[in-house]
Amino acid sequence: MKTHKRKKSSRYHGRNMGTCGTGARKKSQGSGHRGGKGMAGSGKRADQKKTLITKLYGHGYFGKQGITSRGTKRDKLDRINVGEIQNKYKPGEINLKSYKILGKGELKDKFIITCLGASKSAIEKVKKAGGEIIAKEIKKIKTPLVINPKHEKKKEKK
Repeated sequence: MKTHKRKKSSRYHGRNMGTCGTGARKKSQGSGHRGGKGMAGSGKRADQKKTLITKLYGHGYFGKQGITSRGTKRDKLDRINVGEIQNKYKPGEINLKSYKILGKGELKDKFIITCLGASKSAIEKVKKAGGEIIAKEIKKIKTPLVINPKHEKKKEKK
């Protein structure tokens, strides 16, 4: 014989229960007892989760990354060493307009290189091999010196 069983919603409200079938009353309230979901609480004071996060994401997860102020521009110049030029290109004229030439490695052949810029050691090595570097000059922007009048007054008093 099949007995009639009332639904949980009707059984769990009223007298005697108080927990609606969740065990201890403390467990049912929100999820404060259980901690949170996923990556919740993985911020500043997350010592208890550090091992898990470093295992999943590595040591680069915590701390600041990248540029901290908008004013600082990242140096996006392409760079290539003299040794790499020797390996990658055939002797003669080369167009490396977006590159800056650096002086690591050795040159044996004659190269005529047009580039954005070059280091002193790179220029020496290319000339030594009988070639030349035609570098486009980059204008350096001079920031004007801003004088704070309050500081000037303090200096005058001294």
